Amino acid sequence: MVSDSSAVIIAGTHSGCGKTTITLGVMAALCHQGVNVQPFKSGPDFIDPTLHRLVTGRVSRNLDVRMCGADFVRQTFSAHAPDQGIAVIEGVMGLFDGGNGSAARLAVLLDIPVVLVVDVRSAAESVAAVVKGFESLDPEVKVAGVILNRLGSERHYSMIADAIERHCQAEILGAIPRDSTLSLPSRHLGLHMGSEVDLNITGLVELMQEHIRLDRLHEIATRASTPVVKLAKNMVADALPKVRLGVAWDEAFCFYYQDNLDLLTTAGAEIVIFSPLHDAFLPENLDALYLGGGYPELHAGALAANSSMRKAVQEFSLGNNPVYGECGGFMYLTDSIRDTAGNIHPMAGIFPVQSFMEKRLRRLGYRQVTMQQPTLLGNAGSCCYGHEFHYSAIATMPDEVRRVYVLDDGREEGYQINNTLAGYVHLHWGRTPEAASCFVGRMATPPLNF
Repeated sequence: MVSDSSAVIIAGTHSGCGKTTITLGVMAALCHQGVNVQPFKSGPDFIDPTLHRLVTGRVSRNLDVRMCGADFVRQTFSAHAPDQGIAVIEGVMGLFDGGNGSAARLAVLLDIPVVLVVDVRSAAESVAAVVKGFESLDPEVKVAGVILNRLGSERHYSMIADAIERHCQAEILGAIPRDSTLSLPSRHLGLHMGSEVDLNITGLVELMQEHIRLDRLHEIATRASTPVVKLAKNMVADALPKVRLGVAWDEAFCFYYQDNLDLLTTAGAEIVIFSPLHDAFLPENLDALYLGGGYPELHAGALAANSSMRKAVQEFSLGNNPVYGECGGFMYLTDSIRDTAGNIHPMAGIFPVQSFMEKRLRRLGYRQVTMQQPTLLGNAGSCCYGHEFHYSAIATMPDEVRRVYVLDDGREEGYQINNTLAGYVHLHWGRTPEAASCFVGRMATPPLNF
């Protein structure tokens, strides 16, 4: 069965071309028109979805074929794309970057047209060669429209438009002037989170209304057509008792995939939010803790000053209760964080090692994780999939601390003490929902010694 869906992927020629700002503007302007806009993000990004939510008021879902698998991507899109309205998907990096995780792969899988954002600063007729190259590289990718960004003048536009009309199939849907004052702040891990940005949404809407043919973009989006499929039911959920999972969520810990939280809820977990920054103690009657990634290095002083919370997390772990930490959450579970100025900030002290910030990116890329022994997320031999992106590192972990993961690049990772499991890889359980079920099952049973 096939349904006619209204959907578009807004992709870029490369990172930094203005794709996110234009995507946010299109979303905001369509919402202003009364259109029901459902945002999505191609790739493993945590930050852009929070910006999508800021302008649409709706949770943005990640669609990553490489990390989540084609079936889960189809299911997620089908489950959340609006029956009446439009699904707007922001691409990742350049349109073809990322191989099986690229926006191009997603466009083919879901049969969705692409609107290409091109930074035309310091170029004119040559822009047509760029657009034609993107049109012809993979004929299955439908580059239906182009938005020119950082345009210099009307004369500049005329030179580019004449060349594109002569040589390309895609139509120009708009052109954003170079002197636009709307921009998004960034730092070492990318743009700022939606909760941190004072975005001039009114100005963004006015800019899009003036310079982009929104009605035509919406018409192009109606060309999308994707199979309707049902989300797989978690077959073990009914057999599991309800458990209370404490999820660290504040300015320091904010990198979570909504689908992971949904899978945990489906498997029987009640999500209980707490803040290692602002709360003095853990919520009562928790069965497990989940500390996601984020920016503990930016808040290390405040995290260290909250000694009662650090002690509460440490005692929870020492009590053999399940604790799972990823990246920034892992850093919080170490002895201390050393910032770039050399200051040392004590943390929860579960793993006997110091984490420290570096000025250069340490790791970036997709990862497959294979369990070498039973963990909170599965038995020996089971796999999970995710992504690694961090500027921090750890000192040498003592040999007595178990390494329970082997990554597909051969590294041993994933450290386990008692029932506390942590590492640098951000996992998405779309391909392996049994990992979420296993985690909930571990919470519901007496403490184990793996």
